[in-house]
Amino acid sequence: MKRILRGVILGAAVCLFPGAAWANTEEEIIECSKSAAFLAPPGSPGHWQYAPDREVEVLHVALDVTPDFKARTVQGQATIQFRPLAKPVQELKLDAVDLNVSAVTGTEKIQAYQITQENLIITFAEPISAEHEASVTITYQAEPTQGMYFRTPEQGYKEGDTHLFTQGEAIEARHWYPCFDSPNEKFTSEITCRVPAGMTVVSNGRQVSEETAGATGLKVVHWSQDKPHANYLISLVAGYFTKLEDKHNDVPLTFYTVPSESKEAANSFRDTKAIMEYFEEEIGVPYPWAKYSQVCVNDFVAGGMENTSATTLTDSTLFTSATENIRTSEHLIAHEMAHQWFGDLVTCKDWSHIWLNEGFATYYEALFNGHKDGRDALLYGLYERGHQITSMSNDVNAIVRRSYDAPREMFGYLSYTKASMVLHMLRCQLGEELYRRCIKTYLERHRYGNVTTEDLRSVIEELSGRSFDQFFDQWLYHAHYPEIEASYSWDERAKLAKLSIRQVQRLSESVLLFDFPLPIRFQGNFGQVERQAHVSEREDDFYFPLASAPQIVRLDPECTLLAKISFPVPTPMLYAQLTNDNDVVGRVLAVEQLGDKRDKESVARLKRTLGQDAFYGVRLEASRALRSIHSDEALEALLASTDQPDARVRHQVAADIGGFYRDSACEYARKTLEHEKNPDILAAAIRELGGYSKPEVPENLERFLKGDSYHNELADAAVSAIRIQDDPAWIAPLLETLSKSEAAFTSRGFAQGLDTLAYLARNEVKKDTVRAFLVGYVNHKKRTIQLASINALGVLGDPQTIPVLTKFASASKESPEQHAAERAITDLRAGRKPVDDFKNLRQEVLDLEKANRDLRKELDGLKKKIDAKELAPAGAPVKKKALAPKST
Repeated sequence: MKRILRGVILGAAVCLFPGAAWANTEEEIIECSKSAAFLAPPGSPGHWQYAPDREVEVLHVALDVTPDFKARTVQGQATIQFRPLAKPVQELKLDAVDLNVSAVTGTEKIQAYQITQENLIITFAEPISAEHEASVTITYQAEPTQGMYFRTPEQGYKEGDTHLFTQGEAIEARHWYPCFDSPNEKFTSEITCRVPAGMTVVSNGRQVSEETAGATGLKVVHWSQDKPHANYLISLVAGYFTKLEDKHNDVPLTFYTVPSESKEAANSFRDTKAIMEYFEEEIGVPYPWAKYSQVCVNDFVAGGMENTSATTLTDSTLFTSATENIRTSEHLIAHEMAHQWFGDLVTCKDWSHIWLNEGFATYYEALFNGHKDGRDALLYGLYERGHQITSMSNDVNAIVRRSYDAPREMFGYLSYTKASMVLHMLRCQLGEELYRRCIKTYLERHRYGNVTTEDLRSVIEELSGRSFDQFFDQWLYHAHYPEIEASYSWDERAKLAKLSIRQVQRLSESVLLFDFPLPIRFQGNFGQVERQAHVSEREDDFYFPLASAPQIVRLDPECTLLAKISFPVPTPMLYAQLTNDNDVVGRVLAVEQLGDKRDKESVARLKRTLGQDAFYGVRLEASRALRSIHSDEALEALLASTDQPDARVRHQVAADIGGFYRDSACEYARKTLEHEKNPDILAAAIRELGGYSKPEVPENLERFLKGDSYHNELADAAVSAIRIQDDPAWIAPLLETLSKSEAAFTSRGFAQGLDTLAYLARNEVKKDTVRAFLVGYVNHKKRTIQLASINALGVLGDPQTIPVLTKFASASKESPEQHAAERAITDLRAGRKPVDDFKNLRQEVLDLEKANRDLRKELDGLKKKIDAKELAPAGAPVKKKALAPKST
């Protein structure tokens, strides 16, 4: 599953999937079981999570469901075929949450059944003997708040786009049918779905039949997945959709969108066939399912979900051709398709090994990007991922760990981004061909089964003849990464290059001293020399004989190591590195170091790089470096570099110019609004205007606030700019726009509007109108908007909203609405100002800085007096300066 990794990317998961921005409102809500282990310390075995026991083997699951789109309910029958494994079973326990069960029948006599908060427990009259096949059929009804999601006009979605979708991962399937909801159980399945005529039904496997039921007039669609898979990979999408089709060999490829989005579907579908072709070649195992469908749905709960042969995608991945190459669905499409092998064909035994699903999918999306766009693109992507990981603070968790409360905790940057870098290191150490053979063997040996981390290690050791115990121990079972401080010197007489390497990460039970190979490249008049240092100590020196002093020294030039490396080099070496056309990451690192120098020569070289470097990523980094320097010369360099052939760089330059508060920067933003056609660059310019109070700004912002654009993205940018303006004069026009144009906004965009409205009104004396407007959305059928309105009441800071919020906070069952209301009430009762009150925060920082300067001045004066006393000859007079008395 492609998650939005907050505070990290966003792509990957994110991050790694442009166009898939997401609000944290409708994610899986998983309640921890309240057991004796609940109060155990996080590091204790009583707190650890393991795969559940399998008393029975599930053989097949058949679902027959009839959704009611207006009521947002589902009627269903679930037939589960199973057999006891090691011993007779008299009780069958199924995961089931909020299912209204009306009947349970079976091939064996049933004595009784009971429903608890989390389970359906079926008791048989006699024990069922081991290996004896049996089945039960459960008739039920549900109004799911998780697992199955409706998108209907009654909720505020567009007429003609009515649909539903399901989401199983991690443990949501239990909310719409009874099941064994753990990844260590695999079975075949089938779904029969009954929907109104004209609707489309998409599910796993092959479509067996489609017919009309005479009695009801409903369309009855039957899908069958005849290959084993985990429970969380069952998918059902039904509603009004349009379809694009293609084919890879004999595998049908389809791409569905709701009718209102059909014009943009081809932009996201276009890479699908090429990705499948590449993965089959690179992985060495044919695509393992009958077909491959992708369905874009409204307000999906993640970026994408890799259900076997039927991936669900967020509609925010769709984009117009006007965005040029700024947006792409390539990374998201590649990530989810890679899961068809990694996660679907072979599936982690339990959530502690989820990196075997997500790490592989994240790495193979990077490999496809390198295949499509070249080696430089791959290396730049790896550099970015490494930088993201090494920028994370408090990194004390291992990739593989059992100390978590709920499965969702495992779906973070460790299982995605860091795990992908671990796989890259494996590939580099094994070599590409041996790595491919290991992965092919791993998949073929465990196809349609479950795997753990040790299964992968075992295959690698078997085929390579090498021990990988230490590699897996330090990179997967322990936390963090090497933090390296390196220095270089040259001994002309001995013709030796010296490299001093120190590991400076803080060591603990969870963070080890790392043992790793460090590739080193020397370049000079002698050509190019590749060497390797084996680093295993806290500090070590390495000597390399060379014919002459090198002009460039590079550590880990091919991004084969996940490490935070500090390696400042002499300025002449930096200049040589900046112009080395064969080393894209070296040029990026040179740009970074030049950005720290901040002198005029560095600005000039960065400007030249921004205008001339052949690779877009280096130009992006040069633009960012100029922004960080933040001098007049840096701004002039950016303004002189706006004519960029690559839209990604043009967008970055526009954003970086917006980081300056100058008349020339404001004028550039204004002119951009006149001539730019790319909506993403227009949006950047609109946001930049928010920082100015010039007379023309309100007119421009209001024009875009009330204008039309795809997904209302330019109005969203205007709302962001209005928030920056922080002027109550915007309350009326924003309120009017939100009132009249709710349907034009995406859920996320409208939620942002509610928050901004509350923010603008937070310091007003009279808040009645805004309060009434926000209260009008606390029961909205779109959860994203409902949660936004509750949160906005907290931002508004009006104690009169407490009675409304209390209704949600006092609910008997935990929910996102309850938690949002509790937070809002706490803030209101504490009289706490919003955390993002930048104006007040800025003044507090200025006051602290002034106090710090005054204190430093007094300390400097005191130091001078002490020094004078110590230096004065015995008996010499010491001049005293009278100090004015301080008021207290």
